[in-house]
Amino acid sequence: MKKTGLILLIILLVVVIIIVIALDLRSTRVGNRSENKYELNMDELMTVDTTLIGYKEIRNYNIEADSPHAITFHQQKIYIAADGFLQTFNIQGNQLLKVTLPYEPACLDVAEDGNIVIGFRNRIGFFNEDAELLWMGDTLGYRSIITAVAVKNQLIFVADAGNRVVHRYDISGKYLDQFEGKTGEQDSVGFIVPSGYFDLKINPEGELWVVNPGRHAFENYTYEGELRSFWENSSPYLEGFTGCCNPAHLAFLPDGSFVTSEKLIVRIKTHKPSGELLSVVASTEQFQENGIAPDIAVDTSGNIYALDFDRKIVRVFAPK
Repeated sequence: MKKTGLILLIILLVVVIIIVIALDLRSTRVGNRSENKYELNMDELMTVDTTLIGYKEIRNYNIEADSPHAITFHQQKIYIAADGFLQTFNIQGNQLLKVTLPYEPACLDVAEDGNIVIGFRNRIGFFNEDAELLWMGDTLGYRSIITAVAVKNQLIFVADAGNRVVHRYDISGKYLDQFEGKTGEQDSVGFIVPSGYFDLKINPEGELWVVNPGRHAFENYTYEGELRSFWENSSPYLEGFTGCCNPAHLAFLPDGSFVTSEKLIVRIKTHKPSGELLSVVASTEQFQENGIAPDIAVDTSGNIYALDFDRKIVRVFAPK
């Protein structure tokens, strides 16, 4: 009798378990799920109040390249690194120069005298204004992935995402040293670079700013590599930066305000020098879905040039 009761109890438990599983499956079907108040709404994050958009697209240029890589602006000329070439254009979009480079370029900057520094995968080259090679640096090793260069006075700064350091050269090509962004014994982390996005720029006041992408931070260094100041904003919302590594690219307006380009939620924004959001330049809906964060440059009038890697064009945004 006891054995019969035990069997009945087991059968009852099995029936209850089957009923619970069936109800759970039914409740999780599309249309029957209860609202998850903690779920991140990507549509909400990508929607931008139109009153915050302070720029309009005024023109674009076809650069006739299969693999565009980088853009900068200097003295009324647009410089493009693409495929295995360096190209320059005037502000009307007419090509002025196209020169074959010894390696595929990754990034570039132009000195005040018109000389050009170009970063390749693991070395840099220095060229005159006619794109004639003046010197080529030694390789920085197999781990090196150069993602940005900046030249000022007699110094060249090189962002290396592979080694997570900033290298320093003098203008003659002599390698000087490197710094890791470590600020002292209590902060030994340094630059956090989870992917191939690691930018740096010199602002109009001559200050060196380095993006620490894993921290969503902007760090101001002396030319010797000592941290002076920083600001950061980790947030999935418009005023901040999210994902593993943002912003992807950095530029500066003539007044020192920051221009940023983001990946994942692709968009371009401007921020005050103290970090607060100023304006949206281009919202996510203006770029290809799941597209690549555009590289950016700024002219002396405050127009923003976006190198759209997906459409393979240069897009120009002017303040409204």
